[in-house]
Amino acid sequence: MTDAVRFDARPDGIAVITIDRPETRNALGHDVREGLRAAWERFESDPALRIAILTGAGNQAFCAGGDLKEMVETGMAVPPRDMFPVPYDTIELTKPTIAAVNGHAFAGGWMIAQACDLCVASTNAKFAISEVKVGRGVPWAAPLIHMIPQRIFMEIVLTGKPIDARRAYEIGLVNRLAEPGGALDAAIALAHEVLEGAPLSVKAARETVMLSTEMGRSAALQAARAAHDLAYRSHDAQEGPRAFAEKRKPEWQGR
Repeated sequence: MTDAVRFDARPDGIAVITIDRPETRNALGHDVREGLRAAWERFESDPALRIAILTGAGNQAFCAGGDLKEMVETGMAVPPRDMFPVPYDTIELTKPTIAAVNGHAFAGGWMIAQACDLCVASTNAKFAISEVKVGRGVPWAAPLIHMIPQRIFMEIVLTGKPIDARRAYEIGLVNRLAEPGGALDAAIALAHEVLEGAPLSVKAARETVMLSTEMGRSAALQAARAAHDLAYRSHDAQEGPRAFAEKRKPEWQGR
């Protein structure tokens, strides 16, 4: 892992991944890309870590997007398919993720925030898909149609103009708002809420949401039943009701 990305494996099962290049507004330069790739792989491979939070250093920018100077220097046309480490796309993950957006999330910054399962933003944050302003493309934005209304999606990508955090919350892009400087703490609180659930049930629930975006109603129901089979047959499926009956907190084992 490069020093451009910090990795904090917390004892509570949360991994905090921080892009640490505030002097470049946490842009996705080569060192950041390689650091993120290593961080996501470390998170996925560690069974003690159940959820990850992605954030940026400082309060000005979560991530300003791709490194435009690098694109000029290399004469980049179509970016290589695996150029950017995007959760659940170019990076295979099976665990939930939260973006803690503490400043501007523009272009590729929006891309990696959008890719996370959940998003918390500080009220001073701004979001923009600004590629039309510099002649670049946004094929990665296609899944956004499952998150926000079509006409709003259209306006965002056609104008390239930013929206503030409150507007992002209103249209469903952001789950929760936090005071400036509080995005990470709010994301940790949300992560703890997820961690209260049985691990296999959380995994199956996440899979169900993603399956539902890929197929029609009948096929999604069938696929979701299969996704939940392991959770139903697990030790935790008996522990949960037992703990409720005994009025105590369940002790999840993830099996």
